[in-house]
Amino acid sequence: MRHQYVDRRSGSIVDEPLFQDKLIKFIYSRARERASLLFRALTSARFSSLLGYINFDAPFFPLLSGTRNLAATLNLDLSECLEEPASLDTPRKIFERKIVYWKVRPLDEEADVVSPADAKVLVGSLRKNSALFIKDKFFLYEELLGRQRRNWLEIFHDGDFAILRLTPDKYHYNHCPVSGVVLDIYSLDGCFNSCNPDAVISIASPYSKNRRVVTIIDTDVEGGSQVGPVAMIEVVAMMIGDIRQCYSDSAYDDPRPVRVGMFLKKGQPKSLYRPGSSTDVLIFASRRIRFADDIIHNMFRSGCSRFTHGFGQPLMETDLDVRSALASRFEA
Repeated sequence: MRHQYVDRRSGSIVDEPLFQDKLIKFIYSRARERASLLFRALTSARFSSLLGYINFDAPFFPLLSGTRNLAATLNLDLSECLEEPASLDTPRKIFERKIVYWKVRPLDEEADVVSPADAKVLVGSLRKNSALFIKDKFFLYEELLGRQRRNWLEIFHDGDFAILRLTPDKYHYNHCPVSGVVLDIYSLDGCFNSCNPDAVISIASPYSKNRRVVTIIDTDVEGGSQVGPVAMIEVVAMMIGDIRQCYSDSAYDDPRPVRVGMFLKKGQPKSLYRPGSSTDVLIFASRRIRFADDIIHNMFRSGCSRFTHGFGQPLMETDLDVRSALASRFEA
């Protein structure tokens, strides 16, 4: 079955070439159904690291034959890169590439909330009376934020969320979706399930089971985005060995770990997935934001989405550029 999404720039529906789709189908159907121990091994940190090494680092087992072929296969525009293309001489360097984002991904200054990544997005709500209500499809709310984090669970109860899926061809730096002060940052352990649509459908609430980093940002401060508290959850996936926190105020200069009390500026680099596919989840307090109209409209378009087929409701993704408009302040 194909998987399609909406290209935001053109408005057209596009087929997604799914990376290692046959392997994912094997792991999440036969291995999961027939051997639970095997499945747990295949979604473990050790197997994920091994698969990442084989695909991105091993000298005799490259992902594809040569980085030029890899870039061509993934349809990458290496002219966007900060480094000279000739220096991107391994698959890992291509996946961890820096781009001149200030030129090729201009910040939407008018948007209160911007996309934290080059990613395909679905939006939803935790409120039962919302037209965007999605119950336990992609994550269990308490698991996602951590059951011991009662203060954050109360603050974001009945809120709205965005799920942004980064595929292997994407630029893998995360940028700040809002401006504000870091109230908390913590890690939650877990496994390394794939972000392939088939895997997401096969595993109940996978994003709350994977290893992840949660950052809570207060935007109701001087210079902030004024959209209330925002939870940014960076979720690892198969072949992601690490999420490196490396915030920079300008370009990629002077990167430093994200700490409590730090002021983050909207659109600036925050972290790096190393490498593979992964997912960002943003959660907003109830009735503080309104998602962009085109993203909501696109979710209900007809097309061949595995999420629509698997969950039995319209769920068509929109492909967004990092630093482009995601949501605005809610006006009562």
